[in-house]
Amino acid sequence: MALTQRGAELAQPLEAWLATTSTLLQPATFSPATLDRRFTVAASDYGVLSVLSPMLPSIQAVAPACRIDVTPYSEDMFQKLAAGEIDIIVHGFNPDQAVAHARPLFQETQSVILRRDHPLLSSGATALSFHDYLAWPHIAISIGAAGYDHVDTCLAELSARRQVLVRVPYFYAAPDLIGGSDAILTMPSRAANRFANLHNLACLSAPDEIAGFGYWALVHERSVRDAATQWLTDMLASGQPDLVAQAKRFATPQLGLAS
Repeated sequence: MALTQRGAELAQPLEAWLATTSTLLQPATFSPATLDRRFTVAASDYGVLSVLSPMLPSIQAVAPACRIDVTPYSEDMFQKLAAGEIDIIVHGFNPDQAVAHARPLFQETQSVILRRDHPLLSSGATALSFHDYLAWPHIAISIGAAGYDHVDTCLAELSARRQVLVRVPYFYAAPDLIGGSDAILTMPSRAANRFANLHNLACLSAPDEIAGFGYWALVHERSVRDAATQWLTDMLASGQPDLVAQAKRFATPQLGLAS
């Protein structure tokens, strides 16, 4: 059902009131040890690998009753974030800070994985030239309902194209498709290094033309005042399991938001 004009006028003040008054329901102090809550985090399988997986032991250690449901990206995920159906979105798209508060997590580079006896490895180079990169077939990865492909975006800016042999929506499935073929696969370096080791593949730096990107945690305005969501966002942003001792002393945290 579409909002009336009057409904649309009231929506923003109502959201601001809810964000302000929600703090009345929060305890005076916050302790992860007593947290008993289920969070919903929107992420790709790369987001799980690079953000959630490294910190899960630390989260469990300091907040044993914290539970996390991971949901895939969807066209309406920002509406769900505003409605409270999603608590945090982690992704590598440029954040629209008119829609959500953005917390920078890390900067990522791009790498290429390929079979160990691939002709591209004969020169002994540790990085691919752009010419060689375009000369071989590719396994491509498209993310989310819109099928976003970071590599294609970079190539479009240069009016360049590549030959895509197979396109898949999952990072974890893509390396299996290389097999004995001549296809190469571009991935964020955190994922590329891990999958190269798991699948006995070679890993090279991508050409400079395939730019890196920032990764972000996005929360709604009301969640900025929610101590539990701030704590979880801080844990995901820390990325270092040795911060467990610091997290155990955590009380009423402040979420460091990008301006």
